[in-house]
Parts: sequence; C-alpha cells; structure tokens
Amino acid sequence: MARHAFNDPGHVHFLTFSCYHKHQFLTDDRVRVWLVESIDLARKKHRFALWAYVIMPDHVHLLINPTKEEYSISGILRDIKEPVSHRLVKFWRETAPWKLDLMKARQGKREVHRLWQAGGGFDRNLTDWDRIAKAIDYVEWNPVRRGFVSEPAQWEWSSARWRAGLTDVPLQVDAVETTCGPDPRSGPA
Repeated sequence: MARHAFNDPGHVHFLTFSCYHKHQFLTDDRVRVWLVESIDLARKKHRFALWAYVIMPDHVHLLINPTKEEYSISGILRDIKEPVSHRLVKFWRETAPWKLDLMKARQGKREVHRLWQAGGGFDRNLTDWDRIAKAIDYVEWNPVRRGFVSEPAQWEWSSARWRAGLTDVPLQVDAVETTCGPDPRSGPA
C-alpha cells in the first residue's frame, strides 16, 4: 500500500524512514556524512526549512517545513535517499562486496540492493505549535530513549547539538518560526 502524502502549504512534515529490514547501515560516519550532504542538497533544491533531525543506526527522523507553495514530499524523500543508496552500493561493491547480501531484495523479477525499507516511510503533517514542539523533542530525545547517550546534545548526528548552542554540528538547522512566533528553544542566532 502506498504512503499518502499531503503536500499542503504551511504544513510541517515529520518524516521517518528506516533502513532495509532494520539493518544498522547508518553506523559508519562515512554513510552518515553522505546522508547529511544529501539532506542539505535536497533542502536547497526543494526549498524547505530543516527544523530537527536525528540519524540513528537504523532509521532517520526529519522535521521539515517546505517554503514553496507547491512541493512533493515524495520528491524530497527520493532526492535524500537515492544518492546515499547509490553511493553505499558503489562503495561496498568496491570495498566489501559481501555486505551487499544484506541489501538484496526482489523487485518483480529483478534482484536489487536496498539501503532503505520499501515505501515512503512515515509522514505526519503538523499544523500547530504544540505538536511541532513535541515532534522536535521526540526527534532529539531519540538517542537518549535508545540508551546511546544520557543527554540529547551528546548525540553527534542530531539537531539537539545545534539547539544546545554547539557549532560543531554536521548539519545546521533553520530557525523554527511559526504563526505563534519563534521557537523559544532556538539555537544560535
């Protein structure tokens, strides 16, 4: 069944996408850097504000606010996910071909390699500040809930570091602005 995306102007999108069969493909800093680069390129191409993110070993959460009147969440996700998948498959073909077995999947009669679980993942439209604030907290506290760190800002691959005022972050986030005004927890100006 296809994921239904509602591309409504003014809506914030809470996106989640997972690695194929929950494999922990996102533990290598090289792959995480590729993902950060891909998110940043998609942000520029599709003109969306990135309000929160976390890259976990087996999944990703993003909170984005498209700034264009017309946009496609499916297109945004494709432009984030496909380049990373292609780079990882190419890298493993050259350096560790046996790892490709973890990515093998059938697509009709063809065998393909999947970094990401099939489908669009999870997309929830958010329209009010309370739900947006809860989504930011959910995203940034994910590594704490999983027991990887004791404080959100300790997880290098999260917007929590930027929001805590740290500048050595892999990916800067945009200031959260809503009809209720700026996020009081916003990071550096």
